[in-house]
Amino acid sequence: MGMKDQFQDKAKALKEQAEKARGGAQNEASERGRQAEDRTRKGQDQLRDTADDARDRFQS
Repeated sequence: MGMKDQFQDKAKALKEQAEKARGGAQNEASERGRQAEDRTRKGQDQLRDTADDARDRFQS
């Protein structure tokens, strides 16, 4: 195996490693986005519940 082949093999391996890392980063970013949406939705629900409780107390 010549030096050219060794460099091509190494380049291919590094490319595959980079693609795998990029895919993992994209998956992690997507998961973090979903978690942030869930926290936002939960916070909005809690805020709505608090506002409803306050309105009920005020109307009583």
